[in-house]
Amino acid sequence: MHINDAIFLEDLCPKFRLRQWRKSIHQFTGDSCIYCGKPSESIDHVIPRSQGGQSTTENCVPACLPCNGDKSNENALYWYRKQKFYDPRRAMAIRAWLDGDLRLAIRLLQWANPSFKDKTENYKIAENKYNTA
Repeated sequence: MHINDAIFLEDLCPKFRLRQWRKSIHQFTGDSCIYCGKPSESIDHVIPRSQGGQSTTENCVPACLPCNGDKSNENALYWYRKQKFYDPRRAMAIRAWLDGDLRLAIRLLQWANPSFKDKTENYKIAENKYNTA
């Protein structure tokens, strides 16, 4: 039996794949809002869908409900500049996320919030175990 012949749970249940994708986006930032750093509870489109933004990893970021609701249909970068909690390091992280450079975005978020734990290090450790075998 080849891997191409296998049936995966994601193929049988598309909602499972969507749930896993949403969960992974939250894990990238350690379950914190990309805008203010509070616990994230929702996914926000940086470029709103009403303005042509798509539901891709590069355009969807974890956000707390107050930030997501307040931002509404505005472009995230324009909205974020007007906020009292504006931090240029987080603004650069949002820009890096939009450009698809998630590693840089995570590093900038770590710089903005020193207590931020990089949960992706667990993935790196697990990956190294498989590479050494």
